Formats: sequence, structure tokens, C-alpha cells
Amino acid sequence: MNPSNDNVNVSNDDNLEAEEVNSTDAGEGAASAQSAVSAELEQLRNEVQEHQQRFLRSQADFDNFRRRTQKEKEELGKYASAKLITELLPVVDNLDRALAAVKENAEAESFSKGVDMIFRQLEGILSAEGLTPMNSVGQPFNPEYHQAIMQVESDEYEEGIVVEEVQKGYLLKDKVLRPAMVKVSG
Repeated sequence: MNPSNDNVNVSNDDNLEAEEVNSTDAGEGAASAQSAVSAELEQLRNEVQEHQQRFLRSQADFDNFRRRTQKEKEELGKYASAKLITELLPVVDNLDRALAAVKENAEAESFSKGVDMIFRQLEGILSAEGLTPMNSVGQPFNPEYHQAIMQVESDEYEEGIVVEEVQKGYLLKDKVLRPAMVKVSG
């Protein structure tokens, strides 16, 4: 027996055991690496899903914003003339009073016709913008449309009915521009 062969055999046995340990470690290492990759992949998938949900929410928020902005724009366009018309209403009231006063005096008939033509023209322009006068007399009192300035006794109307209109009220399209000042039966 050669002592050097024994050493070689022992060395070979040690190498085989070392290879088995290394291959076992390598198998465990590969499984561990695969597990880490799977965990990282799952985490990335969750992040992608979270980002996708954020994107969808942002898209929905933007769509809602766009619709709301469009509605506000339409509303602004619909009532853009409200300020001007509100400032013109006292002029309409004064023209109406002038016509009523002139009709009592027959001498000023030509003046009355001129003022009446101006009044009708102004009324036509305002009507084209969507202004309509309220018809309050005989209607039940409604605080959204009427401003009560006095309560009077009336045999003709039951309680809570508008008896007289002191100042006309106006609607601009479907919105109250100025409530009517009225006397209400009590």
C-alpha cells in the first residue's frame, strides 16, 4: 500500500463530500434566490396594480372636473347678462311709470307713443336675453318669488294670496333675478 494513494483516496472522499455540501448549498441558495425573486415580482405586481388604481382614480377625477367646469361655463354663459339686466330694471320701472302717468293725460299722446315704443324695444331686448316678468297678483305668496311689504285685509282674496304688486318681479331664464314687492291678504 502506498501511503500516497491513501491520501489521494481520502482527499477524493473529502472532495466528494465537499461537492455534495456545495451542491446542497447551491440548491438551497437557488431556491432562496428564486423565493426572493418571486417575492420581489409579487411586490412589483402589487405596485403596478396600485399605480393603475391611482391612474384610474385620477382619470375619473379629471373627467368629473371637466364635466363640472363645462357645467359652470354653461351656467356662466346662461346668466352672463344678469348684472346688466339688474341695472336696467330700474329704467324699465321708470319707463313703465312714465307710461302710466302719461296715459292719464290725453294731451301728451304723441310723447306717450314715443316712450311706449322705447319701452317695447327695451322689453324686447331684455326678453330676448331671457327676462320674463312675474305674474304675482292672485297667486299664493311664495317667499322665493315675492317680497311682502304689507299685509292687507281683502274680501276678494283668501289669506296668503298676493293682492297687489307694488314692484314687478323678474325671472332670468329659470332663476329669480328680482323678487316682486307685493301686498298680501291677511
